[in-house]
Amino acid sequence: MIINIYSAKCIGIDAVPVTIEINITAGIGIHLVGLADIAVKESLLRTMTALQSVGFRIPGKKIVINLAPADMHKSGSGYDLPIALGIIAASEQASLPGLGKYLVMGELGLDASLRDIPGGLPITELAVKSGLKGVILPVASALEAVEYREVEIYAARGLTDVIKIMQETEDVSELLVWNVPEYRGLPADGKAVMKKDYMDFSEIIGQEGAKRGLEIAAAGGHNVIMIGSPGSGKSSLAKAMSGILPPMDMQEAIVTSKIYSVAGRGGTRYGLIRERPFRAPHYSASMAAIIGGGNGDNIMPGEVSLAQSGILFLDEFAQMPKSITEALRGPLEDRKVVISRLRSKVEYPASFMMVAATNPCPCGYYGEGDRCTCTPSQRMNYLARLSGPIMDRIDVQLWLHPVQAGALVRKRPAESSAAVAERVRMAREIQRERLSGEGIFTNAEMNHRQMGKFCPLDKGCKDLMEKIISRMGLSARAFTRVIRLARTIADLAGIENISREHLMEAAGYRFLDRRDLDL
Repeated sequence: MIINIYSAKCIGIDAVPVTIEINITAGIGIHLVGLADIAVKESLLRTMTALQSVGFRIPGKKIVINLAPADMHKSGSGYDLPIALGIIAASEQASLPGLGKYLVMGELGLDASLRDIPGGLPITELAVKSGLKGVILPVASALEAVEYREVEIYAARGLTDVIKIMQETEDVSELLVWNVPEYRGLPADGKAVMKKDYMDFSEIIGQEGAKRGLEIAAAGGHNVIMIGSPGSGKSSLAKAMSGILPPMDMQEAIVTSKIYSVAGRGGTRYGLIRERPFRAPHYSASMAAIIGGGNGDNIMPGEVSLAQSGILFLDEFAQMPKSITEALRGPLEDRKVVISRLRSKVEYPASFMMVAATNPCPCGYYGEGDRCTCTPSQRMNYLARLSGPIMDRIDVQLWLHPVQAGALVRKRPAESSAAVAERVRMAREIQRERLSGEGIFTNAEMNHRQMGKFCPLDKGCKDLMEKIISRMGLSARAFTRVIRLARTIADLAGIENISREHLMEAAGYRFLDRRDLDL
């Protein structure tokens, strides 16, 4: 008797179907086929022990377990539960009429308890697309998908709960994820939030020019670099940006939450992530940690993907290995990252705002009177670690100076993050309406076709841009980024068309492109 159980495998941020086929015939031995990795093969002993712990016997016959399709690698411990159910049904130790109606995943403990698995959100999405009645997952994994109401989502704590659901002989509504104690204990809106520890803009003394630049960047999703001496407020300003970004809409929240789900992160344990991520890896992080990677078929998202729809803060940017800063070129331009291995290739979204911070020289005090002890060649070599192609992709370039002593002592009231956030929200709403149907959300994501449609320039603006390009030596990429930034400045002002003033301000944020920059 052949038994089929529906399961899944995550490739990137999407799940694909995997069918567990189990057949028990005369013979000896347990045979697992279907390109399973070591973790799946090790699950057999764990699964057999779990079955015995709840009173089921292991048939003394030949058990063949096939993970279909056979040409796709399977990894992880999530196949424990469907394999156990298949053995129970194939050996006719229990009648499980619901086997073909649900997608099942879960790791079994030796006592038949269930442990959570990564990918609960895309697995549930697959169940919806497949037209199945529901999905059965461990409690923590099921809580990731509480906002999907199209299917029945069961949060099981052990193998006995799953058998009860599959037998369909009694009411199991208490096992629905919306009825478990963990979900009922959530706030009324049931939304997951990511706790942030950031300063309010009103608490940051001075740096009004930098605040203006960060407001523009936040409004249009533009990349930023802050150059300044130690203690000038670079890190505080970068973290304060979290307080002026608007919450994600449903589409952004789903994509970001799916990334965290397949990565096995705890941020999506109670529904979708609504606050934009803020990722701040150390400058010594490896290539795989920043871009993503892994062994064989198990390719995990890196920081550029975990910062999806949010901020990737790279402090001490000039100290990062050149190979890593150069690897950021692709994600910054394409807003996705493709990770290739010998047998597999995975694509992850990587649409984020990069906020970089660095000192201007090795000692850190160039531009602050006579405090700098570096030679001109040392200063040039320090910033030369950041190549032209990388700097070309950064729209807002800010130079910060330390706050004067008088301003520190006599602190004046400053605008709060809430006030700035309201202007950013209104600018984002303008962009959302303008770009609806284009598949993007911010001005920074516009391509050349969209720029021609949404960023028209009159003759005066074209003449001005021609002069700016000639004087500053801008590349074609820098030219398009100035136009996008000017479009955001106009949106913040609530003005429909880009004017010369908007272009002048946008070009002023690209001082590192000047041919006559004196270091």
